Amino acid sequence: MAASVALLISSLFGIPVSTTHAKTTAIMGVGAVKRTSEVNLGVVNILDEEYPSAAFVSEWGEPDKSLKGGFHMDFLLHFGPSHYNDLFRCEKPFFGGEGDASEFVKKYMESYKKSEKKGLICIPSGNHDMDRLSRYIKGDRLKLAFAFLLSMPGAPYIYYGDEIGMRYVEGLTSKEGGYNRTGARSPMQWDDSENAGFSSAYAEKLYIPIDPDTARPTVKAQMADDDSLRSEIKRLIDIRQSHKPLQSLGEIDFLSDGAPGKPLVYVRSFNDEKILVVINPSDEAAKITLEHNVSKFIYCFGKAPKINGNSITANSISAFFATL
Repeated sequence: MAASVALLISSLFGIPVSTTHAKTTAIMGVGAVKRTSEVNLGVVNILDEEYPSAAFVSEWGEPDKSLKGGFHMDFLLHFGPSHYNDLFRCEKPFFGGEGDASEFVKKYMESYKKSEKKGLICIPSGNHDMDRLSRYIKGDRLKLAFAFLLSMPGAPYIYYGDEIGMRYVEGLTSKEGGYNRTGARSPMQWDDSENAGFSSAYAEKLYIPIDPDTARPTVKAQMADDDSLRSEIKRLIDIRQSHKPLQSLGEIDFLSDGAPGKPLVYVRSFNDEKILVVINPSDEAAKITLEHNVSKFIYCFGKAPKINGNSITANSISAFFATL
């Protein structure tokens, strides 16, 4: 994953990127982690000197350690202590409408403080080792998941195809030790032509087959639909790029941790600008009380919230961003 992410950053921003797999386990012990960090610091010092615009990306999954160890970025992943799966990939994920995000928020803020802002904590939509996001999160709730991903600190990472809701393909023959992960590695679905526009080869020659469902999502169809997942993500990216508090270096303060029956509510800030983010994937409306009144809505998905002074009712399956 780290190598593919590096290529993505390099192609998007035109900068050289070095990656390393810095996975660690409990059996390594403190000494081994310390030695790994020392090696990383040596590498990053060379990188910073020769390629000052480059990014050193970790796949450690414990940013409180990796960022102090010299990495510029680290991912929260489906292994390790981050509770990432509580949001997207468990029996009852928070963004599925019934889950609990509170342990994720607790661990995130712990890592956020321990990392001392030495780098970016990044939350990916997925990767080639996870089930597809759409296997657990359905319909409009996928849009809420991306409203979260694109309003959090750190660099956003979107696994190919997640932006159109590509599905996990069941029952595929394992390739290169993919086993049950192979279903998240099917070819990109561009259009309704042969092999979904991925290749003109005979279908049986493809290394991993295309999703056989005739209703599979495609880039072409979603580009033509203003209400599609892709179109919503494009709007969210534009909003993020237009507001410094929503970008990588903006501060974050959680007002509601997404415990059962509660929405995720946080304030992003940069200098004097503050933006409130409220995301409620539940089937039930949720009421929140703020210290300050909302100034202006800059994004709204779902039914608009009800406002009464500093009291706001977030409707079911909805999200909004507002300046304070």
